[in-house]
Amino acid sequence: MPGEKEAPVEHLMVFDWATKTGKEIVTGMYKDQTVNAWSRPLKANTRDDEYRPAIWLGTNDKFYFSRTSRDLKRIDIGVVDVASGTAKALIQEKLNTYVEIRRLGLVNDGKELIQWSEDDGWGHFYLYDENGKLKNQITSGAWHAEDILGIDEKNRVLYFSANGREVGENPYYLHAYRVNFDGSGLKLLTPGDYDWNMSMDDEKKFIVGNFSRVNTTPKSALYAADGRKILDLETADLSSLLAAGYKFPEIFKAKADDGITDIYGVMYKPFDFDSTKKYPIVEYVYPGPQTEAMNTSFSRGMDRTDRLAQIGMVVITLGNRGGHPSRSKWYHNYGYGNLRDYGLADKKTVAEQLANRYSYLDINKVGIHGHSGGGFMSTAAMLVYPDFFKVAVSSAGNHDNAIYNRWWSEKHHGVKEIISEKGDTSFQYNIEKNPDIAKNLKGRLLLSHGEIDNNVHPANTMRVVNALIKANKRFDMILLPTQRHGFGDMTEYFFWRQAEYFARYLIGDTTERPVDVEEINKDIEKKK
Repeated sequence: MPGEKEAPVEHLMVFDWATKTGKEIVTGMYKDQTVNAWSRPLKANTRDDEYRPAIWLGTNDKFYFSRTSRDLKRIDIGVVDVASGTAKALIQEKLNTYVEIRRLGLVNDGKELIQWSEDDGWGHFYLYDENGKLKNQITSGAWHAEDILGIDEKNRVLYFSANGREVGENPYYLHAYRVNFDGSGLKLLTPGDYDWNMSMDDEKKFIVGNFSRVNTTPKSALYAADGRKILDLETADLSSLLAAGYKFPEIFKAKADDGITDIYGVMYKPFDFDSTKKYPIVEYVYPGPQTEAMNTSFSRGMDRTDRLAQIGMVVITLGNRGGHPSRSKWYHNYGYGNLRDYGLADKKTVAEQLANRYSYLDINKVGIHGHSGGGFMSTAAMLVYPDFFKVAVSSAGNHDNAIYNRWWSEKHHGVKEIISEKGDTSFQYNIEKNPDIAKNLKGRLLLSHGEIDNNVHPANTMRVVNALIKANKRFDMILLPTQRHGFGDMTEYFFWRQAEYFARYLIGDTTERPVDVEEINKDIEKKK
């Protein structure tokens, strides 16, 4: 748990199968450190194999690893010599918040190393020699390099994905690029104002790109490694979907609460939308910081927002400062030290901007819902801005991060390392919790949790319940027996209970409904 004195102690062992002997590799540097041995990238030509073994990154004689301090502000990239069993640090990363890294790229079995780093405030690639000496920065600029797609050792070319470089585009849209090891010859390989999902063959000759936006039909195409388009591969057939009445959502841009930072989002309307009517606003949220709830490409994952809009509301998803790792280090770390409240002001101010922009949005009827971190955030929104957010449905929320896992909350909120005069090391952790402000509740709140959630312990919700009862607050709750974090075969049941909650308390639909959830029963009959 976060802040606990005791922590798991990780060891790195090497076992020789032939001699049936093993030894421990001494990697100790930081108290309560974590150790990771990197695996080499899987080959594209084995993607359909039934068994794809994990093989260490390196050669028969050496492999690469990382060790991370408990406060995650220091990470060392190192190499282990298998014969001697010794470890050597090659590259050291240090920041005043948590450090993030990607798997090393090896050139000629480690004669050179390509390392991803946010050292200059943006994610970029750096070239090192085999001893960890920096040779040069490969990519640079106010944009974010993401992952290595391939390394052409012979021609000294790096293929990679990145976002935020193309002017006028949504900065979340990924593209494929190539660049020479010395930083020259940077070239966009998959042009077009879309979000791309790309893969490269093992010989570094071709790239397959699947691309779309939330408001376009998905397509795929084959490109040569130099960026030449070879042929279109496939276009998804959405004709039946569109014939059934489906309409694409709308993309929007607004300003964060600072009035400067651009916030991007998507608006989902009822398919029978009438601009002369007034619609409540519901925000679907996930605060991050490892991702945001905003879709960038067309996918089935939009159904939780599309479906909810059909009861007569406009559902919006949007980013918030501190919510995504792929814009800048500043943007990502905005919530460091304030993990409960950091995203709420942006959620409120963007809803206000949209209501000022569109007359059909009713700023006096704003709801919010989310799952897991979104459950945490949606309840916090009701308690921090009780006069603004009127209704919330919060499922599986980590409302008290003191009893959530250490790796997530100590990383994104921060833990302070304290070294005493005697040289002893301890860790101090403190985070704001939803139960602390339960007395602020004014609107309608529906809490839900799976009975045996093995990700976010149900005690997170029970502590909010306890605080609400002690504050003499009315609220609603659904406990889903036998369900873990994802709600499993009770997901559909929960969706309709959520939809009815918003219909009643946000739209004002007081229709008396039967005990049977008729929508589910009708769907079951259709499948028979």
